[in-house]
Amino acid sequence: MDGTATDASTPPTANAMRRALRRARDGVALDVTEAAVLLQARGEDLLDLCAGAARVRDAGLEAAGRPGVITYSKSVFIPLTRLCRDKCHYCTFATVPGRLRREGHGMYMSPDEVLEVARRGAELGCKEALITLGDKPEDRWPEAREWLDAHGYDDTIAYVRAMSIRILEETGLLPHLNPGVLGWTDFQRLKPVSASMGMMLETTATRLWSEPGGPHFGSPDKEPAVRLRVLEDAGRSSVPFTSGLLIGIGETYQERAESLFALRRVSRAYHGVQELILQNFRAKPDTAMRGMPDAELDELVATVAVARHLMGPAACLQAPPNLVDGEYERLIAAGIDDWGGVSPLTPDHVNPERPWPQIERLAERSAAAGFELRERLAVYPEYVRRGEPWLDPRVLPHVRALADPATGLANPDAVVRGLPWQEPEDLPESYGRTDLHTAVDTEGRTGDRRADFEDVYGDWEVLREQVLAKGAPERLAGDLREALAVAADDPAGLTDDQALALFHADGPALDALCRIADDVRRDAVGDDVTYCVTRNINFTNVCYTGCRFCAFAQRRTDADAYTLSLEQVADRAAQAWEVGATEVCMQGGIHPDLPGTAYFDIARAVKERVPGIHVHAFSPMEVVNGATRTGLSIRDWLQRAKESGLDTIPGTAAEILDDEVRWVLTKGKLPAATWVEVVTTAHELGIRSSSTMMYGHVDTPKHWLGHLRLLAGIQQRTGGFTEFVTLPFIHTNAPVYLAGIARPGPTARDNRAVVAMARLLLHPHIPNIQTSWVKLGAEGAAEMLRSGANDLGGTLMEETISRMAGSAYGSYKSVRDLQAIAEAAGRPHRQRTTTYGEVPAERRAAALASDGHLPELLPVLD
Repeated sequence: MDGTATDASTPPTANAMRRALRRARDGVALDVTEAAVLLQARGEDLLDLCAGAARVRDAGLEAAGRPGVITYSKSVFIPLTRLCRDKCHYCTFATVPGRLRREGHGMYMSPDEVLEVARRGAELGCKEALITLGDKPEDRWPEAREWLDAHGYDDTIAYVRAMSIRILEETGLLPHLNPGVLGWTDFQRLKPVSASMGMMLETTATRLWSEPGGPHFGSPDKEPAVRLRVLEDAGRSSVPFTSGLLIGIGETYQERAESLFALRRVSRAYHGVQELILQNFRAKPDTAMRGMPDAELDELVATVAVARHLMGPAACLQAPPNLVDGEYERLIAAGIDDWGGVSPLTPDHVNPERPWPQIERLAERSAAAGFELRERLAVYPEYVRRGEPWLDPRVLPHVRALADPATGLANPDAVVRGLPWQEPEDLPESYGRTDLHTAVDTEGRTGDRRADFEDVYGDWEVLREQVLAKGAPERLAGDLREALAVAADDPAGLTDDQALALFHADGPALDALCRIADDVRRDAVGDDVTYCVTRNINFTNVCYTGCRFCAFAQRRTDADAYTLSLEQVADRAAQAWEVGATEVCMQGGIHPDLPGTAYFDIARAVKERVPGIHVHAFSPMEVVNGATRTGLSIRDWLQRAKESGLDTIPGTAAEILDDEVRWVLTKGKLPAATWVEVVTTAHELGIRSSSTMMYGHVDTPKHWLGHLRLLAGIQQRTGGFTEFVTLPFIHTNAPVYLAGIARPGPTARDNRAVVAMARLLLHPHIPNIQTSWVKLGAEGAAEMLRSGANDLGGTLMEETISRMAGSAYGSYKSVRDLQAIAEAAGRPHRQRTTTYGEVPAERRAAALASDGHLPELLPVLD
């Protein structure tokens, strides 16, 4: 293995090189094979390739408003810990506990050591604190676990978060975090305390990780699929993210090209890759790869040029100046526009044998190549100018204090000093269209989409390609007669193939399926159709999560945006109690100004005003949001919520519990595994939940089956689900439908099949199957009651989410309306509590007396 990329095939022919160069020169899209050819350009061919790349770069700088500018970040390098669970064969950064002790170091830098470096950097005018560390050292080293326990941190990420806050508050430097592999929840924990984050992809060549002797063998965090998921989770979380390649570690030209295409795919999909670093391998003594030759400069130059052609003019490309032996002009000519972090104080701890160039020298050499060197911040100017959702409101003031508002680059006159970092203490003040819950029925929404439709959801074209690549669902030709017989005799005995065949049933077979499901329903819960007198309270619709199916979420500046005060929430709960409600169901958008403790305040305010009402509130997404903002574990946050008055949680935010579908439906919502973690933890704490499935968009019966099997498994373990709620997709104003990606909701056949199969596949574990009148209307809901459902949900009193999506069935049903639906299905009716218990006589009488109508004499708004 040597530092030059190798291929089993012969070098490209002259014709192949000429053709690839011509296509690059003409701006034609390159494929992987052509990119691999161009990576081998040398001599005059390389000059030709670089000239085209430079033109692409210059066009991008012109469009960005900074022509002739090459940037860098004045930074300090803070190696928070050099312990790591990985064993990369070229790395001298990672070490072992014994060596740290011998050198007089702790397992982690102490807070005083961290702040001393940051303060000295601030005094020298640095604006970035590059925090680098090994991956999850506590998983490998007991000494790391002991240090964290002794200092009161649950894990390394908690320490990174704590030190980032202190750096912001005490020095003013902007943290750029490189903690290695992060999960989706980790991004939620760290985004509020950092301007940007990063992790090198290095390569997508799996064999370099999986085969003995490979540079990444024995390093769990270097699996390419894992690292690509990190990049995607960063994009889903709207985190400005730095990534890149390490070239010359044994990859082939084809593999290097594939790695560049992987980076381009993620960058296009989420628009969150703020820069790519193209770094050349340098052999280091005392490593397993010490005898491997360094990557040649031509290799790096060609990789930079190909990356520029592939990534396009808007991309920011960086090559570390301390690794190229002063050959700065060649890299500028190849298409870079950034030199990365350069420190006047600290060494490059990853490459300590390679000192940083002096900034003045870098400016001179850049000027010799025709470029002005300008300082940027840790976060690139495009994201500084965009603000939300890329920069959390808790860190945005720190960024703006150092940024030139006109360019987004560093303000050369800015004073680097600490500013307070803190969570908002209270729910934001009431503002906006707080009457939307009634006005949506009388006046409608202001427009069919939010103002940032083209940006907040990611790249629609990439999403279309992703969905089209999956093709249409295969219709199974299973034995329906046999499957129906099993369903009638032993629903739990249905195989996956039989279940899929039944999901596709139509005509007489569908009628038979629904009759069987209805019989199972009768045996399980009897004939009573149940309903709950409840009020929905959506306390805010401001949200930047980027769910592509959601027409409810608004930016804070949109005409339909609103937030309720605590007083207004409590008022609405009191009004509901007066007309016989037993429950309030409260959910809201992920408002960037909402403190993690606001959920506790909301539950407490309602319970203080109406002690007897059941608080059914906060989806798993809201639970995770609250936990990450407060720094509490999910378990501890739920326990605090329970103590504040939370009784049960809605099992919404589930959509389809298959990430293949979830990442089409939503840009930034929690992964399926995290949803499962939240609901199972709630059940363990005695907090029951509903369960849901939204279907009829980009999903298939295979996904429905997997979703229902997963819910049945959870219920067998915890017994915590009160019901299963079917949620047909409302397409009219849904962004994913407006973009031409989702189908227009489920068909009537789909609705019957899903309800019937839910009854069968969840039997006997989840006995209550609920249909949604707000999505299907009275006739549709009655049909579902004949197909296996036994519950109509609630009166709602106000309903904004489905109505904003375009549901035509109103936001309210009276008690008598719900009873009429049951009667239309030929069934008796019964009011229930949230957990399907008996309703006290006083509540029943109040509900019947008012018919569930809100009192007109009491103001709904302040």
